[in-house]
Amino acid sequence: MSETRLQDTLTGELRPLVPLRDDRIGVYSCGPTVYGPAHIGNFRSFLFADLLVRHLRWRGHTVRWVMNITDVDDKIIRGAAAAGIGIEELANRYLEGFLADADALRMTRPDVLPRATEHIDDMAALIGTLLEREHAYRTDDGSIFFRISSWPAYGRLARLDPEQLRVGERVEADEYAKDDVRDFALWKGAKPGEPSWTTAIGEGRPGWHIECSAMSMAHLGTSFDIHTGGIDLIFPHHEDEIAQSEAATGQPFVNTWLHCAHLQSSGTKMAKSTGNIARPSELFEAGVSPRALRYALLAVHYRAGLNHSDESLAAAAAALSRLDALVAALATYREDRSDDQTLPVLLADAREAFGAALDDDLNISEALAATFDLLRDLNRRIEARSISTDDAARALELMRDLDQVLGVLPDPDEDLSPQLRSMLDERAAARAARDWAASDRLRDELLAQGIAVEDTRDGQRWRRLVEVRRG
Repeated sequence: MSETRLQDTLTGELRPLVPLRDDRIGVYSCGPTVYGPAHIGNFRSFLFADLLVRHLRWRGHTVRWVMNITDVDDKIIRGAAAAGIGIEELANRYLEGFLADADALRMTRPDVLPRATEHIDDMAALIGTLLEREHAYRTDDGSIFFRISSWPAYGRLARLDPEQLRVGERVEADEYAKDDVRDFALWKGAKPGEPSWTTAIGEGRPGWHIECSAMSMAHLGTSFDIHTGGIDLIFPHHEDEIAQSEAATGQPFVNTWLHCAHLQSSGTKMAKSTGNIARPSELFEAGVSPRALRYALLAVHYRAGLNHSDESLAAAAAALSRLDALVAALATYREDRSDDQTLPVLLADAREAFGAALDDDLNISEALAATFDLLRDLNRRIEARSISTDDAARALELMRDLDQVLGVLPDPDEDLSPQLRSMLDERAAARAARDWAASDRLRDELLAQGIAVEDTRDGQRWRRLVEVRRG
């Protein structure tokens, strides 16, 4: 099996991925906090994790992918109170929207989508251990805080200067400044008007950070292979995860940390707080193809900044149009001739280059370059009619194979509506009868319905247009 190398945030090194277990690779991704709709900046982080999981599986690994759902925190409590509903109802509403957007963007459904409210006892047990080991302490209101001074390794992930750490004060809110280094809340004592649970450590609710430690370890074990998230989660969230997890278990928490750079819009980080957000469902309603949005969010290396714009969506749509045209050409190609003896080497080399690029810390730019090098060569062979019908089928099979990782090609099982199918059949009949006026009229009508039709030596060929209409 090939060697995949990943850039570990903790060590700063490009390191070979050496699975901790023989039977699987464990991947944990920080998922959405379902107090509102996820935006495409969130989905950049989710889709880079999807690319990672798809590639590892394509390379033959068994992967267990866990993505948490934060369904209790300060924002959810405030949102539910403002809407006059319970936190579960609010969370379910936005979780449904998240999953719909994820499906539209062809994100692989994680193997486990644990909800924080389903793991309260796991969190309480973890906090109980921290209390026993004196890494945590209680306050008069029933809250429990992690004692940062008890954990000398605190700050390694975020490259914090231990001499500059300000500890001993307490931070209870789930939202606090990125440069704030103080004891953080593991458990929040019960307050009037807030949801709470009765547990072995008392009445209350969990802090945000403990949720991910408890859920990841519940489904992947005390130590697992890969943890992903956006760079904004490095501190304090992931720093706190490491401290509380390793202080409780005495074991290394995560083998490799991967962090995705921000998606930007108009030169600034896309975030709800700045208001410069775009939500997938809104873009889809405006006419943007989900496939084009997926491609645009994946096409730049995960550690490099990416700017969302009409131009980036248009470039993605243009790239997909070229891929779609090739797939349609290969699917309809018919040539009764001997096989091209050079084609197997071309296909094997392209697959090797594609895989090697992604093995190199998910170098998607090089992987796409290998894909489009192959596209150009295949188009030349189709134009020259130098490959056989069987050759075309083999090339199409490889394109579908690569798309197990990319997830951007048209769905081969997607069928046309009876109306569109009938229009295509009518047009083919019109051309056979040399009724050019009817043929042209039907072509224009199909185009208005998003179906591009071409006439080739292999007969009538069609493909769906990749749209990027806005507004």
